[in-house]
Amino acid sequence: MTVVVAPPHLTEQARRDWDLLQSPTQRAPAFDPEQAGLLPEPARSWLLHAIAPGTPLRRAVVLSMRGMIRIGEWRRFHANQALLPLEGYVWAAGSRLGPAPVHGFDRYRAGAGEMRWRLLDAVPVMSGSGPDITRSAAGRLACEFVLAPAAALDPRVRWKALDDRQAVATLPIGGEDHEVTLDIAPDGRLERVSMDRWGNPDGQAFREHRFGVECVEEGMFDGFTIPVRVVGGWWPGTDQRVAGEFIRYALDDALFR
Repeated sequence: MTVVVAPPHLTEQARRDWDLLQSPTQRAPAFDPEQAGLLPEPARSWLLHAIAPGTPLRRAVVLSMRGMIRIGEWRRFHANQALLPLEGYVWAAGSRLGPAPVHGFDRYRAGAGEMRWRLLDAVPVMSGSGPDITRSAAGRLACEFVLAPAAALDPRVRWKALDDRQAVATLPIGGEDHEVTLDIAPDGRLERVSMDRWGNPDGQAFREHRFGVECVEEGMFDGFTIPVRVVGGWWPGTDQRVAGEFIRYALDDALFR
């Protein structure tokens, strides 16, 4: 299987992470719907909708996307991401501040999170690392397991049903359990994903805030049906939702590995 070349503007460590996270799944078994039999409803309904019978259960995925991100104001961006649920991600993106290009990345792997963004590839715009950034990045990784649905069958993921439309997946990442709530339509479509995530969207000290994404549209890639149009941000379902929204994107491609 061809290696997806790392995007430019990554540090040496981020490049190593990119290559590790897109490693092909070894001996990926074909999906048998009976494998979802032990999951609670509606998690079972979602998984049967998300994975076509016979699909190789590849866990890694490389994504390409474009959309709008709010950095002070709304700006267009394009990005590529290597994602391996429970293990890590590298999200490399480009945007503009006025006429000047901005490039950077967010990453998490091996218990360490980091963000690094530069104007004209030289002037630091936004950088961060340390315990708070790492804990927030681990929460993002937990939420994004739905982009590689085979991860739902990982024995490390614990499931419980809240009712006939909601299920909670508990994912161990970075020495902490992250509880991710999935809202599922009666036909198995994923409608939204939410969790209490570490962050400081209000500019105050880091603490847990409700975070969520709305899955506006879905598409199929390599036998997996995943969200392809997403709106995400802090404080979903509250009167602060509009202020907390910071990303809107559409997937152009997803390559499962």
